Amino acid sequence: MKRVFGLFMVALVWSCNTDDEPMDQMQEVTFLGEVDWIKNFGGSGEDTAQKIIQTTDGGYAVLGFSNSTDGDIAEKTTNVNDYWLLKLDAEGNLQWSKTYGGSKDDRGQSVVQTTDGGYAIVGYAMSNDGDGSNNEGFHDSWILRLDTSGNILWEKSFGFSGHDHSYDVIQTADGGFFFSGFLDVTSSGGSGNDGKGNYLTRHGVGEFWGTKLDADGNLQWRRYFGGTNNDRSFAVVQANDGSFLLTGASESNDFDIKNSNGSYDFWVIKVSDKGELLWEKSFGGSGIDKAYDIVKSKDDGYLITGNTFSTDVDISKNNGESDVWLIKIDDNGNLIWEKTYGGTAFDAARGIGLTADGGFVIAGNSKSSDGDATENQGENDLWVIKTDDQGNVEYQKTFGGSGLDYGFDAIQNKEGSLILVGETASEDFAGTEPKGMTDLVVIKIK
Repeated sequence: MKRVFGLFMVALVWSCNTDDEPMDQMQEVTFLGEVDWIKNFGGSGEDTAQKIIQTTDGGYAVLGFSNSTDGDIAEKTTNVNDYWLLKLDAEGNLQWSKTYGGSKDDRGQSVVQTTDGGYAIVGYAMSNDGDGSNNEGFHDSWILRLDTSGNILWEKSFGFSGHDHSYDVIQTADGGFFFSGFLDVTSSGGSGNDGKGNYLTRHGVGEFWGTKLDADGNLQWRRYFGGTNNDRSFAVVQANDGSFLLTGASESNDFDIKNSNGSYDFWVIKVSDKGELLWEKSFGGSGIDKAYDIVKSKDDGYLITGNTFSTDVDISKNNGESDVWLIKIDDNGNLIWEKTYGGTAFDAARGIGLTADGGFVIAGNSKSSDGDATENQGENDLWVIKTDDQGNVEYQKTFGGSGLDYGFDAIQNKEGSLILVGETASEDFAGTEPKGMTDLVVIKIK
């Protein structure tokens, strides 16, 4: 199969930690599209990565979850899922790893490095023992604040008697935290909309749920938004005016959702820094369309990615089955442009990052060997796509073996290389030595 390699120049500009300090470094890099290294981590069980960030020392922090009790997770004693945080150096070597959880199912989803060099991690947890001090029933949103070595400074659980999840976290401009996910509002009895009363008569099943904390983890406010069906927020960013944009998937066509297009839509809401709904927009077609990540562009627009099964309304082209779908909207929620990527089989995106040249890097998975994806090793492969600022493909590559392999997140590092993370179940994944049922995998492309 033919591989596609891209050559493009990246002008990198990096500043100091505060926005009011001047840009102090510029470097021009030629991206070669060559694999620099592939690393896999795990034990004999199931291990996965969900999120990667570059840390201030030039290394990386990767968050996922693991049910292994051996290999790289030797300190674990129970074979249930725990949050798993790995600290890697710039070459992908493991510096330390920590697990967080208890005797039940705890799954880490997102990590951010805090302004003091520590970390905040979120996900959803069932445990009320071990590292978790409280659980209200089934899964709760669970946030942990860590120091630079991964030691717990504080942890807080938020939820009710049902399945309540968080998927993304940011540190806010005031030094606090905001995380997004969904609330099982039927099980909560309408609770979870602090200060807005009991909404059980107008909402049901799952809702977008946003929670604002101060720097010490104290609850400031939380709000849910949605309709009578299943609505889940998977990502959030803070806008320049201090408000928040939450995105995910909505199955509803009533209450807060005014203009549904089909079965599931990309749904985007903007809420004020006090939790008031400012606007909401649905994007998609008559099929199933789900958004999983959002990033703010250099011109203060927003890029949202996920997958689409639709062939109509907002989707101008579908290559077959499910495609990766990328849309750009402005600060008022107006659609500026949209692009699909894929082949005749199932293709989907789970993460997006901004690149130094104003373009974007997308992480996902592909079963196609045609169209935009020119090679498939078998079943699902990890798939990384680099686009320019208009969404045109500059580079793409798949990684995998004969088993099920998934990409969940990607970033561009300070040197212009792409870093892709996910999981592999393939024993014949090139460049790896399998450790268990699934391994966490990190790939650097220079």
